[in-house]
Amino acid sequence: MIHNVQIRDMLVEEKEVVRQLLIDSYRQYESEYQDPDVWTEYLDHIAFSVDNPDVDRILVARSGRDILGTLQLFESSEKAYDRPELNIFSPIVRLLAVHPKARGHGIAQKLLKESIRYAQSKGAANLYLHSSDKMQKAIQLYEWLGFKRDKSKDFQNHDILVKCFRFDIKKEASVYESI
Repeated sequence: MIHNVQIRDMLVEEKEVVRQLLIDSYRQYESEYQDPDVWTEYLDHIAFSVDNPDVDRILVARSGRDILGTLQLFESSEKAYDRPELNIFSPIVRLLAVHPKARGHGIAQKLLKESIRYAQSKGAANLYLHSSDKMQKAIQLYEWLGFKRDKSKDFQNHDILVKCFRFDIKKEASVYESI
């Protein structure tokens, strides 16, 4: 049983554990990629992400000594994706991951709830994230929490439509408080 999950910023000495958690979590999508080169590029990107100088914050979910989940926050679409043309100047969630053995315990919800609080503390009107149809369970969670599709901020990555989801802080603030 998982108890007393704490959300906080990643410590430098936790980088390798977080890197491995990301890889372990995202491996579930490997079979969804027809092109092995695209998969390898994606996995390399995920592994490098904990060293990305453009990340604003990396959150971790801990229970005792175990890191069970993580996500990354960026200040803009330029920093998150090197896509200034998306014109996102609000916090963006990337690479939400929960260790396969820790799923189903509300860890992703807690990480996203902290991200909403963070966006609100920055005075942002919105919190964004992007996902693809490969990640249906994640999309269901985002929509359940109050994220809405924003097709104007979608983009194409190789043959994948990367869909944008937006949480409107002022409209949806009461939702995250009840979670």
